[in-house]
Amino acid sequence: MLRRIAQPSRWLAEAQQADRLYDAHVGNLLGHYPAEDYKPIASEAPPKTHVRLLAYYLPQFHPTAENDAWWGKGFTEWRNVARAFPVFDGHYQPRLPGELGYYDLRLPEIMRRQVELAKLYGISAFCFHFYWFSGRRLLEGPLDHYLATADLDLPFCLCWANETWSRRWSGREQDVLLAQRHSAEDDVAVIRGLDKYFRDPRYLKIDGKPVFTIYRASLFPDLKATIARWRAEMVTLGYPGIYLIATNAFDFVGHEDAGFDALSEFPPHGIRTPNVESDMAVAPIKKDGRIRRYPDVVAAEAAKRTGRGVIHPGVMPSWDNSARRPTSSQIYHGSTPALFEEWLGHAMKRARANPANERLVFINAWNEWGEGAYLEPDLRYGYAYLEACAEALRNHR
Repeated sequence: MLRRIAQPSRWLAEAQQADRLYDAHVGNLLGHYPAEDYKPIASEAPPKTHVRLLAYYLPQFHPTAENDAWWGKGFTEWRNVARAFPVFDGHYQPRLPGELGYYDLRLPEIMRRQVELAKLYGISAFCFHFYWFSGRRLLEGPLDHYLATADLDLPFCLCWANETWSRRWSGREQDVLLAQRHSAEDDVAVIRGLDKYFRDPRYLKIDGKPVFTIYRASLFPDLKATIARWRAEMVTLGYPGIYLIATNAFDFVGHEDAGFDALSEFPPHGIRTPNVESDMAVAPIKKDGRIRRYPDVVAAEAAKRTGRGVIHPGVMPSWDNSARRPTSSQIYHGSTPALFEEWLGHAMKRARANPANERLVFINAWNEWGEGAYLEPDLRYGYAYLEACAEALRNHR
């Protein structure tokens, strides 16, 4: 009888110890939540300015048949985000979402709330990543829902993420999941496939021309011929033309010679600041990649001069892809809402060099949680990065 009484007591003691250990772990995990510069939700939107802020939008946050097959049943980007962990002292991981939670974009109220937040903080448009593989679409559900829901009244445009999908999350050819094959026939087919989006009254246009961004322009075998086909097909479809933007991803240059209307910066592409990883005590699991200082980036960007032709400046709230690539991540450490606002202010000043209706700043991104590049509220900063956008707009005006 005594043994029967003692046994539950031992279990209770072990359970209480486990609870204490769990509480200590959670306390350590959440010790920096919220941050000192945490911001609650705003009460009013900033005034409009002649510079427009466009935020890239990742439509990855819902299950698809392809991702089920490639990454496991029910995969979304949240699976990567939730597994993240710090690899050095002060490393901001894991990143925990705020009011929207680990959302599923199949729920219509999520996108509605995203639009409300974007408008509240002065974002002029979403730039959806668009995935097209010789007529095959991927992750098209959120975009098509947006198109079908007219009261989602934030303007939008598209960026064709025209690279091969592989298991390396980098578009390289190793272990290909779905290859990107550019051809003359596909040049015409993709414009026809885009027509339903271009005709939407919410679609972002400059001088009546739909704005369309190409992520990796250098992958086209004959870029000038492709652009000529696109422009001809747009005239055939009854448009006054197309406003084509190339990004500077993977060091692409020569956008004017190729026939683009503009170049947009896509950080962290094009950023050259020192790698400081060797100066830090980093966990052994991180065997490759780089760690750079976000303040160094802001200082370098403040000194940047506008290049030849129309350049749309680009900014990023942060960057840390250790959720996707824990052993070989690229991390820009030390981002704060104040530093982001400073960078954004410099970018807006540079955008003023462009013609009045072409003053755009691209933000990478609205919701790239797996790469630590997002404006959406989280538990550490609340709405502070969104507030930085609003404050930059107020100051610019």
